[in-house]
Amino acid sequence: MKFVLAVTVATAALFSASASAQDYSLNPNYGTVSLQAGFTPDPQTFQIVTGGNINAAATLGGACLGMITNAPDFRLNYVAGSFDLFISAVTNGDATLVINAPDGSWHCDDDYAGNLNPGIQFYGPASGQYDIWVGDLNGSNNAGVLQISELSF
Repeated sequence: MKFVLAVTVATAALFSASASAQDYSLNPNYGTVSLQAGFTPDPQTFQIVTGGNINAAATLGGACLGMITNAPDFRLNYVAGSFDLFISAVTNGDATLVINAPDGSWHCDDDYAGNLNPGIQFYGPASGQYDIWVGDLNGSNNAGVLQISELSF
């Protein structure tokens, strides 16, 4: 009985920490863009700085890595069409990517395609709000570029 209670309390603590760690209701650190399928130019690029003081692995788990901020770094309001959606970051450090999709699901990447830059492809993406965090695996703050494309990485 004590074991079940301990597991229940630990699970509740884990879920409450995950739910409060990244606050997508906050204003993004580096801006918001609204794009509709077929946007030009493609890719759209935005200046960002990686890093933060929250460990994504501890708060979100799974494939989520790196140090990120509480507020999103960037917000994409997207009207989908027939294209896939590609979101990536290019920095001089070891960047990571954490995205909260319109359906509330979390998507994370580190080292897409074997390099130190992250990228996430949404196949048949949904319309709505994509909140994006660009972290750094080593906790560094590195200037970089966030890229949003419908063509490829």
